[in-house]
Amino acid sequence: MEIKLLNKISPVIYNELDAEKYTFSETAENPDAIMVRSAAMHDLTFPKSVKAIARCGAGVNNIPVERCAEEGIVVFNTPGANANSVKELAIAAILLASRNIVGGIAWSNTLAGNELGVAKAVEKGKSKFGGCEIQGKTLGVIGLGAIGGMVANAAIDLGMKVIGYDPFITVKAAWNLSRAITAAASYEEVFKKADYITLHVPATKDTKNMINAESIATMKDGVKIINLSRADLVCAADLKAATEAGKVACYVTDFPTEETINTDKFITIPHLGASTEEAEDNCAVMAARQLDDFLVNGNITNSVNYPAVSMERSGVARICILHKNIPNMLASISSALSAVGLNIENMANRSKGDYSCTLVDVNEAVPAEAIDKIAAVAGIARVFVV
Repeated sequence: MEIKLLNKISPVIYNELDAEKYTFSETAENPDAIMVRSAAMHDLTFPKSVKAIARCGAGVNNIPVERCAEEGIVVFNTPGANANSVKELAIAAILLASRNIVGGIAWSNTLAGNELGVAKAVEKGKSKFGGCEIQGKTLGVIGLGAIGGMVANAAIDLGMKVIGYDPFITVKAAWNLSRAITAAASYEEVFKKADYITLHVPATKDTKNMINAESIATMKDGVKIINLSRADLVCAADLKAATEAGKVACYVTDFPTEETINTDKFITIPHLGASTEEAEDNCAVMAARQLDDFLVNGNITNSVNYPAVSMERSGVARICILHKNIPNMLASISSALSAVGLNIENMANRSKGDYSCTLVDVNEAVPAEAIDKIAAVAGIARVFVV
């Protein structure tokens, strides 16, 4: 099987994926799967051979997820694999927002040849780069998943008060949170009470421009905002106006844009959140393992467009069927197999929204006629033997 690499992927994948089963290429024309980090894929046409795309990271805004579902391409991501890396940068961002470290460094580099001498010039001018401590301040965390939860816990350890809100928090994520964290009832409660606000939610139609003139008006004067998630969460024009008016003291983002670079009170980091060696390795390992389990067994873990499904192998062969979540689908699949004399040894079916995956184990080799009959059923996106 051939894996196409759209970006430079950590070489740890060569240890995770058996060289006897897989080859890797940046130019493959008909790959079985694609591994990607940040490359834009919305304008790409995918060959029929592509069964899966593995994003080495959590966000999938660069992938046409819905179109992939329609074409029977399972899209994987790697939630949590880069969480520690982003958490550490978030803590750094909070400190950068508190102390004018960036401005101080830039100023220090202008002191060569100063008539007072560098040391005396530093002591005379350093006061304008002072700031405040974070201890005792309130951090508002929007989104308490893998990254947001770790940021919240770390802030508690640093002596901050933390209030968080996440309407979609999982039981597992909730168990991992410090008991010292206050649960807010809404985004608005976080905005109202926090001295610092850090965003850890995906970019969706519901979260786009969630930081805007209206929400900023409800915040404390001098609030500091950190956004290491996605540029679209913030209306840059409204935030720029708020910093100019003194309502927002500082904005730190990991997503520089034409609107945010070279802007007073904005600190733009060049998308370094998940760029540590450890994070890249962790994401690549998780993505490789998920791809392997799917291509070899049909099992799905951490897909954003198809359900999680897993079944131990039994019988001689396994058929993986990706299809619409519509009535009578299982009956149609069973009928197609019966028509060619195949008996079902074991079956698993799971659904997620509009799409489903069905795994079928049978006790003999699967003839091409069986695949053709299943593929002919209305609502089938893809069927193949693993």
